[in-house]
Order: sequence, then C-alpha cells, then structure tokens
Amino acid sequence: MDTKKIVMGALVVFVLFVIITQPVKAADMVQIGFQGISDAAHGIGEFMTELVR
Repeated sequence: MDTKKIVMGALVVFVLFVIITQPVKAADMVQIGFQGISDAAHGIGEFMTELVR
C-alpha cells in the first residue's frame, strides 16, 4: 500500500476517535484553529494596508 494512504487513514481514524470520545475538547481545538486563521488574516490585512499607505 501507499504510505501516504496509510498515514491519511490513520489520521482520519484518530480525528474521528477524538471527536467521538471528547467532543467538547475537539470543538475547542477547532475553535482555536479558526481563531488562529482569523488572527493571521487580520494581521496580513493590516500589513497590506500599511504597505499601501
């Protein structure tokens, strides 16, 4: 089997396991991830705004 497929399958199983066994913790991790993406986008927007000025 392809190693990439095995690793991706294991990752999917792990994510599903965490979601099923600890849904509150999984939701917190997703919220933290989206908050990080939002903060990064905000920072890039501020940088571009200052760059244009």
